[in-house]
Amino acid sequence: MSHPTGPSVVALVGNPRPASRTRSTAEHVAGRLLPHLGADPAGPTTAGVTTVDLADVAGELFAPERPAADAALRTVAAAGVLVVATPVYKASYTGLLKAFLDGYGPDGLAGVVAVPLVVTGSPAHALVGEVHLRPLLVELGANVPTRALVVTEADLRDTTALDAVVDHWLDRAAEPLRRAVRDAADLAEALR
Repeated sequence: MSHPTGPSVVALVGNPRPASRTRSTAEHVAGRLLPHLGADPAGPTTAGVTTVDLADVAGELFAPERPAADAALRTVAAAGVLVVATPVYKASYTGLLKAFLDGYGPDGLAGVVAVPLVVTGSPAHALVGEVHLRPLLVELGANVPTRALVVTEADLRDTTALDAVVDHWLDRAAEPLRRAVRDAADLAEALR
């Protein structure tokens, strides 16, 4: 089946600092995915990526009234492709990201193709995405067809260095991502 407009691409940023390097990295990676997925680069934002920055809704996560956090949960659950970005914090993802994702029940991310993205100061924490973040996303029903993308602070020194890391990851990840997106769209269409 044909899906000419491609999936919606959402960058979920789990850094408690607003306007963080994690956010800019997530948006860059999500934007780099667009041409590989057939997504419309003129989609919901000028970059074709919708960003949910949890720093913007952190104050609502445990509040009785939480309109912005609830809207963020809906945006993330409706994503075709979700780039879930976190800095490494004490050898894991951030508590802010976990608190947000706790808003979903089992299968709360069913139908979402997720890409774990870990920003770390040291290559020693490269397994955080595979050991901690991937199982959480799978538990919530997301399809995670690729290995986590790990970006070190050294990779963030300039766009060329970051693009080299992303390109190397895409060499293996692009086809499984395309296949997962296509399968999710076909299933959604069959269930209508």
